[in-house]
Amino acid sequence: MIRVSGLAVYPVKSCRGVDLDEAVVGATGFDLDRQWMVVDADGRFLSQRQAPELAQIEVAVAGEGLTLSAPALPALTIPLRTPHGRERTVEVWQDRCAAVDEGDAAARWLEQHLGRRAMLVRMAGVGSRPLAGAPVAPGIAVSFADAFPFLLVSEGSLEELNRRLESPVPMNRFRPNIVVAGCAPHAEDEWRRVGIGEVVFRVAKPCARCVITTTDQRTGERGPEPLRTLASYRTVGGKVLFGQNLVHEGRGVVRVGDRVRVVPGS
Repeated sequence: MIRVSGLAVYPVKSCRGVDLDEAVVGATGFDLDRQWMVVDADGRFLSQRQAPELAQIEVAVAGEGLTLSAPALPALTIPLRTPHGRERTVEVWQDRCAAVDEGDAAARWLEQHLGRRAMLVRMAGVGSRPLAGAPVAPGIAVSFADAFPFLLVSEGSLEELNRRLESPVPMNRFRPNIVVAGCAPHAEDEWRRVGIGEVVFRVAKPCARCVITTTDQRTGERGPEPLRTLASYRTVGGKVLFGQNLVHEGRGVVRVGDRVRVVPGS
């Protein structure tokens, strides 16, 4: 039987994730997932691709506060819902969307850690970034995620990869929202629609992997693996594929331990 073995959100894009026992599926994905983002002076998003130091930023949510921690810096806490803030236009890949500037204190904190000009912004509201190019989900909006609201990876897929590596890597290299156990390696490649808990998800497309997978999510250090090994057996059309992007067909709650119901023929 296939079950959910892990759930995670990444409140600040490209910073560390927060593991959950249950997660609420909202308008743009799991609540709080990638609702904040680090941008440069031009409002262009920064990720671990350009700034691997983002991996060292630990994120915690308690009460009405979001707290960021990093080596050699005092913790920074901001309200989950800032009542006021300057609205600015930011860019995520080819998308331009509205965001709220979280202020000078957050900018100074990020600049000290990253060694470059940076600002922290929060998504301005639901629907500010429609999901583009996804006929499987008309009318769906997305947060500051790269492209889709959810990423699912199976434990079997990671086990198959680690079987080929000299040094195994943890699941956090792939930054999934939903981890499942109890299926064969890459079984998720064949799924088209799945029910988990109260929610039905449609598989949108395989996830093409990048240099972030080679970044140690504790230290920010990089090496050639696991991307080099993945490329040897998971390259399709010039892209290295691992895991599946999902979109939601409704709202509800998903919990660790929930059965994953694969809908045949959809």
